Amino acid sequence: MKLEIKSREESGVVILSLSGRLVMGDEVKALREQIRSLLASQKKHILLNLAECAYVDSSGIGTLVEGVVMAATEGGRLKLANLQRMVHSALVVHKMIPAFQIFNYEAEGIASFAPAGGTGSTGQ
Repeated sequence: MKLEIKSREESGVVILSLSGRLVMGDEVKALREQIRSLLASQKKHILLNLAECAYVDSSGIGTLVEGVVMAATEGGRLKLANLQRMVHSALVVHKMIPAFQIFNYEAEGIASFAPAGGTGSTGQ
């Protein structure tokens, strides 16, 4: 199954919803380029919603880590939400859980970008 990436913005956060498999090849290249493009256009708060991402291989994990590093280098943040069991297990097996901020729900991930003590909109 090919990776599909849908993009939308909410409360100043770009949400990339991934559907399919994040694996070596065109899939990881597409995600990497999407993240680079967002950062180049000054979109520095990125949340990857993995609710429909059924599988990730080691190249996919590497691309997720690369995304976190690219965002941090540009003064931004990349976070994960809605991990499927297989994706979470892959991160555990590769001992990569500490590399990410992970949220159970998209709304939690979006809210996490709000400044501490801020009066940011909840989007509701």
